[in-house]
Order: sequence, then C-alpha cells, then structure tokens
Amino acid sequence: MATLPQALELVSLLESELIRRRAEIDRNGEYYRGKQPLKFASDDFAKFHGDRYRDFSDNWVQVVADSPVERLDVTGFQASGEEKADKDLWQIWQMNGLDGDSQLGFLGAVNSARSFVLVWGDPDDEETPIVTFEDAAQCIVAYEPGSRVRRRAGLKRWQDGNKDFATLYLPGELWKFERPLSRQDKSPQMADVDEAMRLWLPPGAEERRRTWEPRDEMTLGEPNPQPNPMGLVPLVELPNKPMLVDDPISDVSGVVAMQDAINLVWAQLFTASDYASFPQRVVLGAERPMIPKLNAAGEIVGKQPVDLDRFAVDRVAWITGKDAKIAEWQAANLAAYTAIIEVAVGHLAAQTRTPQHYLIGKMANLSGDALLAAETGLVKRVNEKKLWFGQALREVARLILLARGEDAKAKAMRAGSVLWADSESRSYAQLADALVKLKDIGFPFEWLALRYGLTPTEVADVVAMREREAEMDPVAAATAMLAQRPGPEPDDGTEPEGEDVPEEVPA
Repeated sequence: MATLPQALELVSLLESELIRRRAEIDRNGEYYRGKQPLKFASDDFAKFHGDRYRDFSDNWVQVVADSPVERLDVTGFQASGEEKADKDLWQIWQMNGLDGDSQLGFLGAVNSARSFVLVWGDPDDEETPIVTFEDAAQCIVAYEPGSRVRRRAGLKRWQDGNKDFATLYLPGELWKFERPLSRQDKSPQMADVDEAMRLWLPPGAEERRRTWEPRDEMTLGEPNPQPNPMGLVPLVELPNKPMLVDDPISDVSGVVAMQDAINLVWAQLFTASDYASFPQRVVLGAERPMIPKLNAAGEIVGKQPVDLDRFAVDRVAWITGKDAKIAEWQAANLAAYTAIIEVAVGHLAAQTRTPQHYLIGKMANLSGDALLAAETGLVKRVNEKKLWFGQALREVARLILLARGEDAKAKAMRAGSVLWADSESRSYAQLADALVKLKDIGFPFEWLALRYGLTPTEVADVVAMREREAEMDPVAAATAMLAQRPGPEPDDGTEPEGEDVPEEVPA
C-alpha cells in the first residue's frame, strides 16, 4: 500500500504530464467544433480582414473525425472457450448507457489521440458495476516500465465549483484529493484574475492553493484511501494510433494545417469577390466632376466634387474633356481559388484515407463495386481502430467481471474478443446474396445472423422465434424429427448375429 507522500508524488507527476497534453487536446477540440483562427495570412491581410472572417470555417476536421466513428459499433463480448456472447456483459453495457457513450469515447480518442474507460463497483447494485467513458483532458494512465499493457497508476483530475479534485487509482487502493481552485481550465482570462488574487492573498496562501490534500472521510462518507477489490488499476486507455516509444496520434492533428490553408483561400476568395468580381473601370484624362455650390438665395458661391458613390448607384456619369476616355480591367478569376480548394480537399482525403465522395459531395454513375473500392481505405482505418480499441475494451470487460467477483470468467475474458458490427457498407441485396451462398456451403444460422448485423441478444431472440414457428408447423416438426432419427448402420462386412446365412451353392 502506498504512503501519503508516495501518493502525492504520483499525483504531481501524472498531473504535470496531463497539463502538457492539454494544449493539443484543446486545440483539436476547438477545430472539431469549427472554431478555427485565420492562419498563414500576411500581416496586412490579417489586419484588414482578420476580424471579418473570424467566425468562418470550412470545417473538414469534423468530417474526417466522424467518418470512422460512425462505423464503430460494439455488438457484444465473448469470452475464450465460449460459443456465444456473454449476455451479462452486454446487459451491463446497456444499463450503463454505453451504446451511445461509446460513440463519444471513440470520437474523443479520434480527436484527442486517446480516451479512457473507468470501471468501479456500485455500492447500491453489486451485480452492475459503473462503467463510464472519460475524456483525455481529465485522465492519464502510467504503465510499468517496458510495458504498454500493465498499468501502474491512473489519475482523474477535474474541477467542480471552486475546487480542484483528483482521484488516484492504484492496484491496491484508491486515493481522493482536493485543493482550492488555482485556475479555471480552458479560460485564459482567469490568468489575469489569478494574478490579481495574488495581490491580497496572505503569506503562504498561494502555496496552499497549489497543494493537494486528502479529502475528508466524514465528507466522503467512506475511508480515504479505500481498498481496490479488483486488484488492478480500473482506468483503461483507448489509444487511437499508438506508437512504440511516443504518444498516440490523433486523426485531427494532421488535418489542422491543411484546414488552415483551406480557410485562408476561402477568405481570399471572399475578399476578391467583394473587390474584383466585376470588371473595374477608370476615367483617364479628365478632371474630377464638380457641381455648383449654392447659397440660401440660389446664387453660385463655389463648386464641390460630385459624390462618387452616386455613380455606383445611378450607373451613369457625364464626362467632359476632349482627352477623356475610359479604361477597364477584367474581373478576378474566382475559379482559380475554388480549384486550389478542391486540390487541398483531395490531399486531405488521401492523407486521412477518407473517401472522396464524403468530402467533395459529387458522385458520378459509380457501381456498387466501385463505391466499395473507394471506401477500402476508410474500412482499413476502421479495422485498425477496432484492433486497438478492442484490446482495451476486452480489458474493460475483464474489470467488469472482477468487480462482480467472477474471477474465472475474468481470466477467460483476457483471451476473449469484442464483437463489432461490419465495417463495410453494403446494400441489403448484396448482403443477403452473400449470406445465402455461405449458408449453402454449411455456415450455421446463428453465425449468419451475426454477419447480417444483429447483436447476439437479437440473434438469440430470432433463434427462439424460429423454434416456436417450427413447433407450430407440423410439417416442419415432422421434418425435424426425421432429421434427428439415426440412419442405417454402415455395412462393415460382418454378418449379423442370430441369422442363418445360406451356404454358397457352387455353379
């Protein structure tokens, strides 16, 4: 069991790493929401047009992030050595609302390079542990040296009201800490407030604000620290694209630069559209038109320039002078800007393995096979995520079983599998035709039903319906009985006992 100084040291180390990660996590989240500042612009362009396009974004980040998540659907869990999916695990998954929350967790991992799942027992219902997906901005896991699987410690840090809270998860126990709020997350303005507060804080108060203290047991209504009955760190990391010696990679991080370039070209296109989208004309060799200036009696007392804005409205001008002439230059070619944007979106599609018809929005007369081929990169990308997310979710299922006290099933789940819906998008006609052909070569009905897209629970319901229909149909029942009767014994060349066999009569 860790001592209080050891626990505080772990909290400090994990919090420092969590703070280091926050900048990229926050930036990717803002880009996903379409809050994208204008980049790559010259100082003059940013000075005159930066505010004009402050709230504009041609948001491709969201499309890139959503495209794999919409094909990540968990349908069940199956332990090693079992023929069917585990019904209890699926019930716990649904009771915790993870049908929907898992999509949030997968999206968080795609955006932030990782997300987390926390498993803990429910004191009010020992049969149904509490399972929640957690954001990468609040959680971190430390691993044993040289391992990406064995978890040494986990930390969840969050803010509520005027306090910071942290929970340290260790294999043997759980520690809960708190401290006065030092700075509000995601609020740069709080830096000024924080500086102002230092002016009137008493000596030593600043240090106390940044020091974690164990939460009061009376307030919690439970011991602190408290034992961890599972014997494992209950916080599991879902890495998006893990590396051997570095952080996982977000699908969004590589899109940010191209997204900035696309937004800039759009801003330049809009500016050109305002100023140069029509032929521009200029008067040469003539003085600026003047009109008489009259006093109250109607007498001419001087001259004043004509309001040039009236020419834009009236579209008529009288020009005098024998050398006066009109010249013009052509309108800007706005198609050049859109061509650049299309090339940039095409590069983005290739780099992220996102199908072009997801981004461009134009489709020709393509066959079903051509569409499947166009989505091959996305399907491979989804299957890659299933591999890493599935490994983590298998560990989550193991923790659920340990929280329920089912140690034998938990051990079998270590080598089990997570069941997913099909990554490919097929028409019902294609899918039905393929399943019929698989049935003809001997694949069982339950396996075919899973391939059709039903969850294991739905498959069990369909099997029960088929059995009831067979009982109600006498012809089907008789056929089933005949199929169950033993056939004739094979002829092995021996003579049956108790029967006289006539001797062979020579010819």
